Amino acid sequence: MTAIMKGVRVVEVSEHAFLPAAGALLSDWGADVIKIEPVERGDAGRGIGTTGTADVNLLFENANRGKRSLALDLGSEEGREVLYRLVATADVFMTNKVARVREKLKIEVEHIRSHNPDIVYVRGVGQGERGPEANRGGYDLLTYWHRTGVSSMVAGPDGPPFLPAPGFGDFTGAMFIAGGTMGALYHRERTGEATVVDASLLATGMWAMSGAIAAATQDPAWPWPPEPPNPLSRTYDTREGGRIALCCLQAGYYWPLLTRHIGRDDLADDPRFCDYASIMANHAPAIAALSEEFLKRSRNEWCKVLADFPGQWTVVQQARDLVNDPQVAPNGYLQQCETAEGVPFQLVTAPLQYDGEPAPTSRAPLFNEHGDAILAELGLDWDSVVDLKIKGVVG
Repeated sequence: MTAIMKGVRVVEVSEHAFLPAAGALLSDWGADVIKIEPVERGDAGRGIGTTGTADVNLLFENANRGKRSLALDLGSEEGREVLYRLVATADVFMTNKVARVREKLKIEVEHIRSHNPDIVYVRGVGQGERGPEANRGGYDLLTYWHRTGVSSMVAGPDGPPFLPAPGFGDFTGAMFIAGGTMGALYHRERTGEATVVDASLLATGMWAMSGAIAAATQDPAWPWPPEPPNPLSRTYDTREGGRIALCCLQAGYYWPLLTRHIGRDDLADDPRFCDYASIMANHAPAIAALSEEFLKRSRNEWCKVLADFPGQWTVVQQARDLVNDPQVAPNGYLQQCETAEGVPFQLVTAPLQYDGEPAPTSRAPLFNEHGDAILAELGLDWDSVVDLKIKGVVG
């Protein structure tokens, strides 16, 4: 793969997943991403074990793959001086600290730009840079998933919203941050102007919901799911517990094609379903008939039956099913990695490919794994490094 970010250095002061995952993408695409971690404990994400096993913290691995780690006390003047020396060598500074924390640590735009006026400054926070909650932190589950209405769109009619995949909004939003950073670097190259890039979980969630939000601003009573429901745009249970999803929006066209394809000529010829208007008017018996039919075969059997059906459909899968999805391996959408201790695991590759090849990736760094090497690159001699270690300024 063409390493399009090769030669770009990124300094990242962030924790958890929203902004770190953007740095991971830039690293996959060739950037040198240096992760600054609190010297006393490291990234808080190292201690969250909700995904993975006792041997692998997969959420942390995914959000920090390919980076280098330097433990640094940004609460001290000497620690900030090390950061500023590093910033002077960088193209991009990234942080997910809110404004009050950035000011406290002296890593606001003016602090960073005083040491490198040409640096692209990237902020990724919860609720945005302005407004009464600008200094309030945010998690993707709260801000992206619930606050923006995403969860209300996928909740069952009689139940509360359910949990998304771990880091669902974080990893989605990371693509916006990575793309925005690359755009800012392109703008700087073309104009010489270094910009400030802002992203938030609220903004990215609203973008994901933009179709619904636009409709709701026109009609506060806008219904979802739409009524009447299209029998050919829904999921159907199959025998043995699997599901098949249809998305044939032109129901009048696809109804006879589907029903004849599955051997139900009687449904194709039924006058209740002779055109789009009739199908929608009689959606209840249409749904009932298809529901009964789909229960006659297993999910795998339906995949074979529908393989050459010209309409739009797919199998409803669990995360574990993607490992054996026939499209994943040929496109390199999963890559094998291993921890520093040699424990194997797999990560999803960056969702963009250049020149037809997936971006290679590697494990996340150990805490302060590259600290001594980075300090040496900055020109600090060993006696100075030891002095900083004794003072607790570096790891």
